[in-house]
Amino acid sequence: MPDRPHRGPRLAFRGWRARRPFWGGLLLTLAGGEILLTEQASLKVVLHIGMQGLAGYLLPGLMVLLGLLILFNPSQRLFYSLTGVLLSLGTWLTSNLGGFFLGLLLGVTGSCLAFGWLPDQEPRVSRRARRKRARTAARALTPDRAENMEGAA
Repeated sequence: MPDRPHRGPRLAFRGWRARRPFWGGLLLTLAGGEILLTEQASLKVVLHIGMQGLAGYLLPGLMVLLGLLILFNPSQRLFYSLTGVLLSLGTWLTSNLGGFFLGLLLGVTGSCLAFGWLPDQEPRVSRRARRKRARTAARALTPDRAENMEGAA
């Protein structure tokens, strides 16, 4: 086995994170955790726990599970993210208005990020970089055209 330079834990984590919809899964997991924490609030703060509390704990628990599945099994991210957005919207009715809106928004945002993530996609190039590249290409063509016109004359 050839000697490879040791990659630090930070670089290894960055490589792992780049191969999956990390932020989507993390936000969905955090949303489920936040909604579960609002279920433990005092009775003066609790607005609504539906169906004798079962759905109030079941939906955010499934959100945490789906967020972890997105992180560790990104090949099925489409199903997990669609289910995650439906569960997030369902917490509006079952658990304190979706964890006082914060968990609901985090869950929907995380699910949308996971759904929109595309593996093996080239990094996007900014408009400024595209214009700069076009200018250098135009400059490279200009001297050739000038030489061709001089030779033709």
